[in-house]
Amino acid sequence: MPFSILFVITHDTGRHLGCYGHDDVASPHLDRVAAEGARFTRYFCTAPQCSPSRASILTGRFPHANGLMGLVNRGWTLPDHERILPQYLAAAGYETFLFGFQHEKRDLRSLGCCYQWISDRSERPLGERIAPQVADFLRHRKRSDAPFFAMVGFSETHRPFEGYPPADPATVRVPPYLPDLPAVREDLAAFYGAIRAMDAAVGRIVAALDETGWSRDTLFLYTTDHGIPFPRAKCNLYDPGVGTALLMRWPGRIPAGRVVDALLSNVDLLPTLLELVGLPVPDHLHGVSFRALLAGDAPPPRDHVLLEKTWHDRYDPMRALRTERWKYIRNWQEADRYDIPLDIARSPSGQAVLGLPAVPRPQEELYDLEADPWEQENLAGRPETASLQAELRERLFTLLAATGDPLLRGPVPPPDPELQARTPSEATLRGHAAT
Repeated sequence: MPFSILFVITHDTGRHLGCYGHDDVASPHLDRVAAEGARFTRYFCTAPQCSPSRASILTGRFPHANGLMGLVNRGWTLPDHERILPQYLAAAGYETFLFGFQHEKRDLRSLGCCYQWISDRSERPLGERIAPQVADFLRHRKRSDAPFFAMVGFSETHRPFEGYPPADPATVRVPPYLPDLPAVREDLAAFYGAIRAMDAAVGRIVAALDETGWSRDTLFLYTTDHGIPFPRAKCNLYDPGVGTALLMRWPGRIPAGRVVDALLSNVDLLPTLLELVGLPVPDHLHGVSFRALLAGDAPPPRDHVLLEKTWHDRYDPMRALRTERWKYIRNWQEADRYDIPLDIARSPSGQAVLGLPAVPRPQEELYDLEADPWEQENLAGRPETASLQAELRERLFTLLAATGDPLLRGPVPPPDPELQARTPSEATLRGHAAT
């Protein structure tokens, strides 16, 4: 029987939700989604930045292969020849809708080939504005209509955090990779306020699904694009930058309270949805379906995830291979510290970190995630890990070559050098039509 899909994606949230062990975060509505469906504990994005990660979700392909290796508001765009999720579903008889934020295409006119209906783009797509539109859509949708695919994007929890009542700074838990300073606590408390607002908007959509009876016939998904907007997270290949939430709720079809611990990548979501719908999975996708994991125990579909970054505020190419236990990172450019994007560098947390002594970032990094889950001790260059380092390096470069990474042929230029060089505020203003 055909079913509908309602897909909510937020900005910069990582796994900072109560259902992921952050009991200092107020996210009751998403916690309820997790309790009534499936929660994926080791789900990773391909890239710790917005546009490249979102393109991987929609194409099932790595950023270096689908061509979106930087931000839309910095001149990048997903090529029109790359087929995305709503196009696959439209061909299968779905009606496709876009509510709120998107960050894959610069030219909104090109989205017409992807979505049959696109919401008004004149205001910032805050959850409090978008959720009522989605709820109204569900109330007026007829059962006799074709199954729908609705992509719902909120601008939360992207910076700035102004306008949201903050949490109490005294109650937040400061991650070990950040200094426990008053400015950092206040910054986290403001972030938690944005999470609370985002969660309330999700709750409004879930309530509408239940009130209208659409829950029985609709797969509800929640995810985010990458890790949290703090130093050593966003724009870095450490787990706080690439670990993302994925929740799936489908009463009667996905067992309540299911916890999936398998190692997964966000390129795996597209082939999974195609299999659920009954569509063939194209050979050129890099993702593998995890459909079997939804119903019960099944062998993990992969033993590694590929992680990458090429452009953000500046050119900072890096690639990584993460296995169950190990992470190998290759930095194409050595630096005096890990990258801190400009908007984070100007934040209270960024200023606090920039005031600390810098720890140089070498060409290669190797971490034992079992003994050192916060990736604080770089094991690269040590005699006792030399063979493992060489093995992971070879696996990474073999995978990059097999998937056509242009970085192996030399530096990757931006499509619009003038726009790439603008400040964040200028770039955002010029790219506003794409958001």
